[in-house]
Amino acid sequence: MDMKEKLQEIRQEAVKRIQNSDGLEQLNEVRVAYLGKKGQLTAVLKGMKDVAPQDRPAVGQLVNDTRAHIEEFLEDTKKRMEQAVRERKLAQEVIDVTLPARKPETGHRHPNTIALEEVERIFIGMGYEVVEGPEVEYDEYNFTKLNIPQDHPAKDEQDTFYINKEIVLRTQTSPVQARVMEKGKLPIRMIAPGRVFRSDEVDATHSPSFHQIEGLVVDKNITFADLKGTLEEFARELFGPETQTKFRPHHFPFTEPSAEVDVSCFKCKGSGCRFCKGSGWIEILGCGMVHPHVLEMCGIDPKEYTGFAFGVGLERIALLKYEIDDMRLLYENDIRFLNQF
Repeated sequence: MDMKEKLQEIRQEAVKRIQNSDGLEQLNEVRVAYLGKKGQLTAVLKGMKDVAPQDRPAVGQLVNDTRAHIEEFLEDTKKRMEQAVRERKLAQEVIDVTLPARKPETGHRHPNTIALEEVERIFIGMGYEVVEGPEVEYDEYNFTKLNIPQDHPAKDEQDTFYINKEIVLRTQTSPVQARVMEKGKLPIRMIAPGRVFRSDEVDATHSPSFHQIEGLVVDKNITFADLKGTLEEFARELFGPETQTKFRPHHFPFTEPSAEVDVSCFKCKGSGCRFCKGSGWIEILGCGMVHPHVLEMCGIDPKEYTGFAFGVGLERIALLKYEIDDMRLLYENDIRFLNQF
């Protein structure tokens, strides 16, 4: 069989196999069998060395014509198959354009964010500014400048995640207050919300990472009466106009005197219930007058200026306000829980 007859036979076989193909996968197999690196046309080209030199141009042209014919037939068949597949899909996937579109799901604020914005609204309304600071803090600002020296017992309760000997993940947002006082721009009326870290076990009321909102006022002639009036107004705005407050003596290293603040139970109005454990009161925050030594370390004369500070856990506000029993629900990102807000 001469080369021309062989090429004619290859063309006829290829056309027949293309016509008998029942899918794109088989069509690709035909392409590989005839036009691939180990295909029949490639084998013919490799045998060109056995063709007489004067016949090689004519044989080469025949090979190219055969390749072009097979490629064209393959492409036409492929288009017809793809069109048939598309038509079958369109017939099966009927779309009723008169139906209303699916409403996209939109997100909303997290309960922590809702509580934070409410607290910020209250204090901004009283003339405070919102200040933020670094979550990775120097030990000096996190402890020393807050009247908690290296050997102070209070440090044992907060000793937490250290980057190195001098740098720590902050255990409170009080370092922001120290940084603001250092700037010396008086008077100061600020709150400092943010994430804090402590080596607590995870349970219904504790987490190694949570949020605090701490407040600070420094000015001339600030007294404990100013602190009480501020926190009473805050409690009424947050929990309702009938809310009462109670101050209990306490100890914090950076304030003197110090107090814990309770509010009357907004569930039972102070008569006693499961929510307040029958006491009629709920603890919400700690506070006190800024310790004179803290003012001195931050460059403020305690003989001329006084101030008060307070701190509240944001999660505690959210748990109380929305009657949530388990703090872990705030972090689990369960859409069934979050959709309730």
